[in-house]
Amino acid sequence: MAKIDGIVEIQGTVKGVTFYRTKDGMLARAKGGISKKRMKTDPAFQRTRENGLEFGHNAKMGKLLRNSAVSLMQLAKDSRVSSRLSQTMSQIKNLDLVSDRGQRQVGIGIQTPDGQKILKGFDFNSKAIMGSVFRGELDLDPVTGVVVLPDFNPTFHLAAPTGTTHASFSMAVSRVDFELAEHKTRYSNKENVSVTAAKATYTLTPSEIPAGTGKFIYYFLIEFFQEMNGTQYPLKNNSYNVLTVLDVV
Repeated sequence: MAKIDGIVEIQGTVKGVTFYRTKDGMLARAKGGISKKRMKTDPAFQRTRENGLEFGHNAKMGKLLRNSAVSLMQLAKDSRVSSRLSQTMSQIKNLDLVSDRGQRQVGIGIQTPDGQKILKGFDFNSKAIMGSVFRGELDLDPVTGVVVLPDFNPTFHLAAPTGTTHASFSMAVSRVDFELAEHKTRYSNKENVSVTAAKATYTLTPSEIPAGTGKFIYYFLIEFFQEMNGTQYPLKNNSYNVLTVLDVV
């Protein structure tokens, strides 16, 4: 890196040399970096190429899962959900013990019990964690997709944010094939409950179980509202809503 002396001050890039000001004065730096062709062909960068392929695969599989729950994610997510989900996909991909490095697949890793365990419990909104908000019992029938909240008492079983007057519960079941990059999703009814309501049992039933191949992924959504003059408004633009992966089968 060269330092410039003299009365002429140049800033910017001239013939591949970038001139810029620092606290130590004006500096010059020649354009560097590795060419795209070398990155693709040089054996020294084989590991880099393999990592790049798997990184892209993780991102693609994360997007597939987000697309399967896109209607729910519009109501509950944080700003880093994409990157967090890619990291989760990477952990699942690492459980593929049969493919070559650079070719490991989420679709193979998710077939393992450990892979399913990694995805189970994923919270799409890190500011509203299922385990911190929902304290009641929840029963899922993986055959029918029906979710039951037995003897649910909002006062004791729901950590509702300040200002909440009502909460809604709903679920969805997706059939996600990570190898074919396909998904189908079906949604349940929505139960709207006053946070001061008496104890009751609520049942969420999906419209049907989606056909196809792949894993069943069950989602559970909690929405919070504030009622004013007979109208319920989303609380704080949905920032407190919960969306979690209940199970992977």
